[in-house]
Amino acid sequence: MPELKLTYFDFDGGRGEPIRLALAYGDIPFEDDRIPPAEWPAFRDKTPLHQLPVMEVDGEIVTQTNSLLRYVGKLVGLYPEDALEALHCDEAMATQEDILCKIVPTLFIQDEEEKRKAREALVAGPLPLFLSRLNTMLNERGGRYFAGDRLSVADLKVFLWVRHLVSGGLDHVPADLVQQVAPSLADHFKRISTVPTVAAYYQKRAEAAAN
Repeated sequence: MPELKLTYFDFDGGRGEPIRLALAYGDIPFEDDRIPPAEWPAFRDKTPLHQLPVMEVDGEIVTQTNSLLRYVGKLVGLYPEDALEALHCDEAMATQEDILCKIVPTLFIQDEEEKRKAREALVAGPLPLFLSRLNTMLNERGGRYFAGDRLSVADLKVFLWVRHLVSGGLDHVPADLVQQVAPSLADHFKRISTVPTVAAYYQKRAEAAAN
């Protein structure tokens, strides 16, 4: 097994979290290098593209979220071998990445009124569009998973994004938006939440935060 070091921000969420979760699922040891957001400006220029996540694989530095997630998925058996199922997996991951790119700029808006308008614009168009598309993908592929009839890294990636939405953690975005426009996706979120290794991971994180 390769020696792995994953560098990402010191919070549970964002682009690095599906990679952490997939590694935990496969019980693969890795160095979980968490950068406090306050230290990011000083650390930024040390990364190849001035962005995270970054992974070291036996000392070689590799970037790009979905590429890292595919690699880890292959290590832990969560990436399809069938070409069409791999395409389905990649499509779901890329769709989630596209909408995330529309959300991220609103995270840095300081003026509350401006942020409200930006988030309401997302709720009025892009968010329902992308949620509905993911809902359709899921239903067309059996209704349980995004690639074949088994868990893949696409399920983890989409699960974590939906987890953030339904938590109400995104101001001015209704926590019930997923249930309203993508009910199958809401069911998918509940299903992945009960996967024993997923539930155990978040139980462990909750215990760590409490200590």
